Amino acid sequence: MAIKSLIRTIPDYPKPGIMFRDITTLIGDSRGFQAAIDELVARYDGQTVDKVVAIEARGFIIGAPIAHQLRVGFVPIRKKGKLPGDTIEHHYDLEYGTDTVEIHNDAIAAGEKILLVDDLIATGGTAEAAIRLIEMSGGEIVECCFLVDLPDVGGRGRLERLGYPVFALCEFEGD
Repeated sequence: MAIKSLIRTIPDYPKPGIMFRDITTLIGDSRGFQAAIDELVARYDGQTVDKVVAIEARGFIIGAPIAHQLRVGFVPIRKKGKLPGDTIEHHYDLEYGTDTVEIHNDAIAAGEKILLVDDLIATGGTAEAAIRLIEMSGGEIVECCFLVDLPDVGGRGRLERLGYPVFALCEFEGD
């Protein structure tokens, strides 16, 4: 099944010149969603993965079923103030300003093998912030996994230059 064909492109969203890659059409298609999750699970089946860590919010949609099928724990990374327990946080720069992501301070044990999941990699800033939280927690990245890579934006290259393996099911060039 061509996963890429099930991802809708919305021009000029959220601002002019942006081609938004909308995964809601993929996850709304039962066969397509199952095929995408099955392909990702097959990639990691048999590898040592202790937990799947996913980035708010669309990453949860992808990460939770992967964790379920791999029979490992699931850990959410959320924006500041959204988690109820004691957390650790990491601040990172955006194009215009800064943001903060958090993880529960007891979510990852030292030495656990972590699969980081999100729906899409663009600039890589949020993924890098998530990696920093995982490492602050003592986790070790197995791979950074995405449904969609926008290679022209540079996020994949950014993470790979930092030494992290990256996988995406499909790419949309020219963004």
